[in-house]
Amino acid sequence: MKIRFFIPLAVGLLAGCSQAPKPDTISQYPASAKVDTVDTYFGAEVPDPYRWMENDTTKAVGDWVTAQNEVTFSYLNNINYREAIRKRLLELNDYEKLSAPFRRGEYYYFYKNTGLQNQSVLYRKKGEQGEAEVFLDPNTFSKDGTTTMRGLSFSKDGSLLAFQIAKGGADRAEAVVIRTSDKSLVEDTIRNMKQSGISWKGNDGYYINRFVEGLKSNLAAKNEYQQLYYHKLGTSPAQDKVVFGDKQKRRFVGGYLTEDERFLVITASESTTGNELFVQDLSTPDSKILPVKTGFESDQFVMGNDGSKLIINTNLNAPNSKVVWVDAANPSFENWKDLIPETENSLNTSTGGGKIFARYLVDVKTQVKQYDLNGKLEREVELPGIGTAGGFGGWSDDKELYYTFTSFTYPPTIFKYNISSGKSEEYRRPDVKFNPEDYETKQVFYTSKDGTKIPMFIVHKKGIELNGKNPTWLYAYGGFSISLTPSFSTSRIVWLENGGVFAQPNLRGGGEYGEEWHLAGTKMKKQNVFDDFIAAGEYLVKEKYTSSEYLAINGGSNGGLLVGAVMAQRPDLAKVAVPQVGVMDMLRYHKFTIGAAWATDYGTSEDSKEMFEYLKAYSPVHALKPGVNYPATLVTTADHDDRVVPAHSFKFAATLQEMNAGTNPMLIRIDVNSAHGSSNITKGIDLVADYYSFAWYNMGVVPPLAKKDL
Repeated sequence: MKIRFFIPLAVGLLAGCSQAPKPDTISQYPASAKVDTVDTYFGAEVPDPYRWMENDTTKAVGDWVTAQNEVTFSYLNNINYREAIRKRLLELNDYEKLSAPFRRGEYYYFYKNTGLQNQSVLYRKKGEQGEAEVFLDPNTFSKDGTTTMRGLSFSKDGSLLAFQIAKGGADRAEAVVIRTSDKSLVEDTIRNMKQSGISWKGNDGYYINRFVEGLKSNLAAKNEYQQLYYHKLGTSPAQDKVVFGDKQKRRFVGGYLTEDERFLVITASESTTGNELFVQDLSTPDSKILPVKTGFESDQFVMGNDGSKLIINTNLNAPNSKVVWVDAANPSFENWKDLIPETENSLNTSTGGGKIFARYLVDVKTQVKQYDLNGKLEREVELPGIGTAGGFGGWSDDKELYYTFTSFTYPPTIFKYNISSGKSEEYRRPDVKFNPEDYETKQVFYTSKDGTKIPMFIVHKKGIELNGKNPTWLYAYGGFSISLTPSFSTSRIVWLENGGVFAQPNLRGGGEYGEEWHLAGTKMKKQNVFDDFIAAGEYLVKEKYTSSEYLAINGGSNGGLLVGAVMAQRPDLAKVAVPQVGVMDMLRYHKFTIGAAWATDYGTSEDSKEMFEYLKAYSPVHALKPGVNYPATLVTTADHDDRVVPAHSFKFAATLQEMNAGTNPMLIRIDVNSAHGSSNITKGIDLVADYYSFAWYNMGVVPPLAKKDL
């Protein structure tokens, strides 16, 4: 349920900031009708007065959305420096952005954005030194630039490409197959794709996973039970052969081939944690699909193979993960042998150039080691500094690989890595209008409620005065084993250069310290995540970075749940709350889209009386109480979000507007033609401008950039 969107980052120094007039109060919110819906859980009756908002295609919901947006944008339009913030965001984002190149057939492909293009364009060049040409431009897919392209899948020789197209950035997508030589269409549109991938077998066909019952037109409809099919090119999808999933229904099924196309690897899972693993040797006619690991208590995947030797990454009996090998003829986990043993640091892996690259998280900072296929350590890769490195993947015959390195004040820079010598050379550095020498990053370890030490990164201008008056943006996630590592955000510069502090704690529930860290923030331990976040805010106040009057809390998706729960439990902690596309109704989240897959992190209201009571106690929609002065709140969602349905945010906003006793604004911003994240750059910039404007305005601060326009 991880999200990738414009993440507004920190705030900082108040130096140069002046006081703004106090925000206007909102005299009346749009009416939110109530219904007499009551659910019974283990004998307890729970009203759900805004149940009607779940039917988000009805006229009643449409009218409510329109009315709420009118109030919200009327409020935002009255912030006289909002446009100045937006202009500065446009200036900072207007630079060339490139992805690391990847080789397919004779060509090297890469993404490029000239600056403010709504979608990045796919280019290619013949050989590394060839002349770059536009290959696919998703900006031409729709008039407003909100149709996105993803899921590229090339045949091994690079002659065929399947790519997915999603309207409004939604999870569900369609795909087409083209010839790369002339971009001519090979097949009609492949429909009903969601959480789906394509893996080619030669040029004759491909493996594809789809939901058995297809996808209903309602974006909120529950998605369950996939099967893996083999599709022969040029035939009807109705003729696709079921490869796996026909006898036992599993929520998610996926398949991919090893580089030599000898082995079909099949994964099956019920949720976001734990998967089964199977393998089929396609070099032997009519070979059976063999189980490698059944059950869902661990995560594992086949990284690659060396002949009949399968190389597997797993956290079975190794919470920080390790690498094992096994003969494909007898692949059951009882026969696994350690290749790269578990260490005290969380591990992720990739392969390229006939090597294994082990990426460790050492106190949330990347360390990379290069091993041969027998598990022999060859070297530690020297990185440009302390931060986050990603990449190190490629074909087995590659001599060089590419990776990207970034940190909070280090724009994402592409490096070319020589596998034989271990030397890195800078390949592309973005020309961002930003001087990293003006800022500093520190990592601190603070104590949570139960005594656990939690790491947190803090970024701000050099020379900050710890006077308790620095506007501070506290961002976190805390779930699904997702690690928040140091990364650069162009949009964050606006907050930092105007005297802001950005703080990013690594809460339990994430993957920063392996599976034990993850599990310590799940189900009946979810309160640990909220306690960790609250303790982060308290640390920032105690150390005088800020005070509650200058603190904004933010998170998206599972992080939106985090913000909703924390503001309900500690409404005094922060002045501003920005819960983004949050999971707000914890009693019903599993009834929509892929929500049931999140049960291993959350549990469900149907599991037991104890689990129901635990969920209800922190569920943001249910935890709000009348007569409380809640922080100034800007709830955000979008009409095409088919991951966390908008009804979560609708219910939460309506309840906030009903319950809040103070004069702080309780607003909801519903984007159009966007989904779980902004569907294009323009929308993303608009969203960040609104976040920052709302936060500064409610803190009573005029940022320095606005003075010349006032």
